[in-house]
Amino acid sequence: MIHLEQAIIVEGKYDKIKLSSIIDAVIIPTNGYGIFKDKKKIELIRMFARTKGIIILTDSDSAGFLIRSHIKSIIPEGEVMNVYIPDIFGKERRKAHPSAEGKLGVEGIPTQKLLDAFKKAGVLPNEKKEKGKKITKVDLYNDGLTGRENSAKMRELLLKELSLPSLMTTNSMLEIMNSMMSYDEYRDLIQGLKAAIPD
Repeated sequence: MIHLEQAIIVEGKYDKIKLSSIIDAVIIPTNGYGIFKDKKKIELIRMFARTKGIIILTDSDSAGFLIRSHIKSIIPEGEVMNVYIPDIFGKERRKAHPSAEGKLGVEGIPTQKLLDAFKKAGVLPNEKKEKGKKITKVDLYNDGLTGRENSAKMRELLLKELSLPSLMTTNSMLEIMNSMMSYDEYRDLIQGLKAAIPD
């Protein structure tokens, strides 16, 4: 069992149950969109952000990104880290039908994939990358990931290669890439992606 000091913010009770089996931490479910109006829970999340830090782990669908964005917007101070699960299509065992977008939520993601997501975000003990040159928006532009004709295709390939959700913003992509790889590893990855796309 992995112990984390930060509080982990998840969407629902089944996500909390899943996470509790592998991580020893305070886990706070938002009850989905309930976080938009739950003043007590908002204050609790703010307190943890100020004192211990929080880790946001939501589903990789549109609703999950909306909840993640709202949580980030209500934290005026403190440490906020993001963990992203990959886009995996299917349905959770307890549900009769898949979600609207057909993606598995946190509760349905295999345990090893969850642990991998925490490693990529650099939040597990001894998993933080040494500080060095950071990947920037200029790098993304120069490498054709933004502002170019094939940028959407390049980003799609990159996110798929890194097992990250397709709905990530550029800022989120930068944050997670800087936590999971060195600048040199990024350069090697980009060269491989460019070779995979015909001119």
